[in-house]
Amino acid sequence: MFNPNARFSVVSITQEHACYVVDDALLYPESWLEYAEAHHDEFAAAAHNAYPGIELALPERISAMLEDFFRLHIRRKLGARRTLDLHSRLSMATLQADSLSPIQWLCHRDRLGAPDTQMAAASVLYLFDDVRLGGTSFYVPKRDIPDTEALMRLVGSASRDEVLAKTTIAPGYLLDSNDYFERVCTVPAKWNRIIFYNGSLFHSPDLRHPDALSDDPRKGRLTLNSFYTCSRTAT
Repeated sequence: MFNPNARFSVVSITQEHACYVVDDALLYPESWLEYAEAHHDEFAAAAHNAYPGIELALPERISAMLEDFFRLHIRRKLGARRTLDLHSRLSMATLQADSLSPIQWLCHRDRLGAPDTQMAAASVLYLFDDVRLGGTSFYVPKRDIPDTEALMRLVGSASRDEVLAKTTIAPGYLLDSNDYFERVCTVPAKWNRIIFYNGSLFHSPDLRHPDALSDDPRKGRLTLNSFYTCSRTAT
């Protein structure tokens, strides 16, 4: 699955955190387009998260191969000691900006509420070569923790009109800094590139051309997303 001659690089996000980038990651990335086409009718919108599109859960054997690579090359760099849980999915962003709900107007974090002894890591494999479909941007809050948590609860539960009345958030995909978050880093998408990062960091797809989105795996923003729950390295 993975290319033994893949190229590794590091992109700084903050002073404490980095994004680990692997180019030419897979030996046969085209096979994922074929897989997505074969299972196209099984993609569906997920009720358990705010992803702006459709998803397809992947078999455990795929997650196992990803975990092997993560364990060998990435896990310790992110401050993780042991992988406790992992799930993976194929995803295609499909929603136009005017169809987003308020929670999709902001960046997000993965697996909130993990105990202090655990940490969440994530990876995104880009399976498209249309640069208009964008990479991944990282953000840091401008407000303190209680205010930021209150904001995230509001956008997750309030109506569109209530969020517009109580905040200065602009409807649509988050593309740049606003009154609540500062964009500190954007990692461009590239065909057969996979990135790994700490899932507790606020992040969002850099979708500047939503008109280019499609549910066709060969035209749309097809990604392979994985989420790793890990124990922390002892300090």
